[in-house]
Amino acid sequence: MTWTAPEVDITEEPLVGPERPMLEAWLDRHRATFLHNCAGLTGEQLAEASAPPSNLTLLGLVRHLADVERMWFRVRLAGQDVKPRHSAPGSQDGAFEDLDPARAEAEYAELVAEMAEARVAAATRDLDDTFVHARWGEMSVRWLYIHLIEEYAQHNGHADLIRERIDGRTNN
Repeated sequence: MTWTAPEVDITEEPLVGPERPMLEAWLDRHRATFLHNCAGLTGEQLAEASAPPSNLTLLGLVRHLADVERMWFRVRLAGQDVKPRHSAPGSQDGAFEDLDPARAEAEYAELVAEMAEARVAAATRDLDDTFVHARWGEMSVRWLYIHLIEEYAQHNGHADLIRERIDGRTNN
């Protein structure tokens, strides 16, 4: 039986309320929107470069976002000693190279697991808490949430277009 990415419900974000729940809800909405763009596709479809000459694929984005979640929340914020799974120094496009549709299910599961680990890493930190990025210096947890919302928003635009090129589905 061929694996297909599961259906995902996109949650509504609060329109009023405290800052922390709003930031968390907006990030979770963007995470779900990305996964929704993958829903119902096979590993082969997720690995399809549908807008040549670009090597941008949904599976590449799955891998990239898993590394983004891992590096920002677990390494930089929580100080965990874990390495990126798909990128390496000097290779910004590592997540988009050497794709194997047979690994799509496991790599999708890695992204979902990294999302959960990110929630745990941030749960006990206040928005005003800071951490130090080796290149850019001190930054707040608030900034981190805003940055990840921005990261997902950018890639959700990519994912919308890739998905429409693969099977014509749009999020309208």
